[in-house]
Amino acid sequence: MDWDNLRFFLAAARTGQFVTAARQLKVDHATVNRRITALERALNARLFDRRTTGVGLTAAGQRLLTAAESIETEVLQAQAALTDKDVELSGTVRIGAPDGFSTYYLAPRCAGFVERHPGITIQLVPSPQVVPLAKREVDIAIVLDKPEAGRFVTRKLTDYDLGIFGVDHYFERHGMPLHVGDLKHHRLIGYVEEYAYASALNYVRDLFTDLPIAFQCAGAIGQLEAVRAGLGIGVVHQFIAQRHPDLRPVLPDRRATRAYWIVEHQDTRGLGRIRSDCTISWWKSCSRTGEAFWRGLTIRRCSHRRPRQNCRRHPSRNRPQCQSPGRFRRHPAAPRRHNNY
Repeated sequence: MDWDNLRFFLAAARTGQFVTAARQLKVDHATVNRRITALERALNARLFDRRTTGVGLTAAGQRLLTAAESIETEVLQAQAALTDKDVELSGTVRIGAPDGFSTYYLAPRCAGFVERHPGITIQLVPSPQVVPLAKREVDIAIVLDKPEAGRFVTRKLTDYDLGIFGVDHYFERHGMPLHVGDLKHHRLIGYVEEYAYASALNYVRDLFTDLPIAFQCAGAIGQLEAVRAGLGIGVVHQFIAQRHPDLRPVLPDRRATRAYWIVEHQDTRGLGRIRSDCTISWWKSCSRTGEAFWRGLTIRRCSHRRPRQNCRRHPSRNRPQCQSPGRFRRHPAAPRRHNNY
């Protein structure tokens, strides 16, 4: 058996199409088909079901896939050890993540990484599910739901909050909702339920209950821009809202808390190009960012010396005592609780 044929088998199994596999391997479609046919003949087994829409693994193909991925991992690790060189410090690292996370958190933090490792190419792809990771289509996945099965190594990246927001020129025309019941008189912006790939995306239902959604968009960035255009009121991530001072919070006590999970495949997590800053440094950076970034909070020490029940400027917000020092206050895009915080 020609062991090089396994490369073609892996590419076809992960992409589900000979044409796409040929593009990745930089060969023509006929070469992939010839290599797969030769492998099937050598093993005396049919590995793929050929369909008009692509190819699917047979039972024999599934068994070979597990063995082939193990061989691939061993070869990469042996190459690095024998050449005394971390061969994975060059090449491509593909990260699948939700669009909001990629745009407003991950992309701005890639500059330092590519400066330290110029031989590595970073690819951000909108694949916020763990399925592409299982097919080795991505090296790292940032997901909203923790995977419960599979050969994955999972760590919780952070919790984050979502709130309801609008803009002034919308409120000038339609008024500001002061109670949950007022939402039924407004145009609401939300997700397309048929494209909700994770249970964590039910935040629209949590915050808007069962009210009808007038404008639906399958991407967080599209929803954000619809809110900023004054189309209606929508749910926005707090760490995204703080980047846009034109956004105004609506019913600030109504919040949804979700989490990001960083997931790596067990067979490839030890490879240098994946192990380096892609996981460790970004995780540390996220930890240092902390609650203030992800939940729309800023830290400011309290200078209010007297008990809050004696506050003359805000008698309606008096409390038994001052919460000092170092309490959190809301970000300017979120509701203000007290001027001295």
